[in-house]
Amino acid sequence: MMNGIWLSFQRLALEMMEADLMPATLSVINLRKHYGDVTAVDGVSFEVARNEIVGLLGPNGAGKTTTINMILGVLEPSAGTICIEEVDLARHRSRALERTNFAAVYAALPGNLTVAQNLRIFGMLYGVKELSTRIRELIEQFDLVKFRDTKYGLLSSGEQTRVSLAKAMLNEPSLLLLDEPTASLDPATAREIRSQIRAFALQGTSGVLWTSHNMYEVEDVCDRVLFLSHGKILLEGDPKTLPREHGKATLEDLFIQVAREPLTLQD
Repeated sequence: MMNGIWLSFQRLALEMMEADLMPATLSVINLRKHYGDVTAVDGVSFEVARNEIVGLLGPNGAGKTTTINMILGVLEPSAGTICIEEVDLARHRSRALERTNFAAVYAALPGNLTVAQNLRIFGMLYGVKELSTRIRELIEQFDLVKFRDTKYGLLSSGEQTRVSLAKAMLNEPSLLLLDEPTASLDPATAREIRSQIRAFALQGTSGVLWTSHNMYEVEDVCDRVLFLSHGKILLEGDPKTLPREHGKATLEDLFIQVAREPLTLQD
């Protein structure tokens, strides 16, 4: 019996060591973006580990969307390095981006295509195997069965959000980027979507980078948060304990101080 327990302990220890040795899902090093004399992102460095959901927070204009667009390859950094599973985005763009997917309320899908047609086209672009099966799974998972043959443009904003999230899951990405993913959903649906994204992050080896202005949602879903201010990471930590470390009762109170008085939080 003791031998069996010892072998189980050894296997667990080995699995933990292997997990520690696996590369981060996302590694951002000294990332910068300049627009003439304006610096939108100023030397940002961070990682998203496997099975981790990281919240990228900050007021409008802090540099969140610019950072995400550089990670997506939409914008070219002025300086710095982005690696997705140790694949350098600048050197091997296709290899890096095939491991990535994205959803945002402002990134609408083609409105004249049905839900199924949108998923099929994006699935083909991502080279998803057994695509019909994958589409059926996602349509059921995101409660879209009755909208399968409805044009995306005729859906409500909440329904469109669910389709966009289904699209983002098509290729089972190693890195999932979510920009305000539940902004247009009712509370019950938003809670269900958060649970699905949490389950996605915990299975396999994926990581999630999540932006939101809903601090209650962030505290519920994120393992770690990064506060951006004027293009720099000002604070980092556990969303449940970080406010108390800075004399605030809630994450929302901390967010408001970052937005209004960031200099008071600097060391």
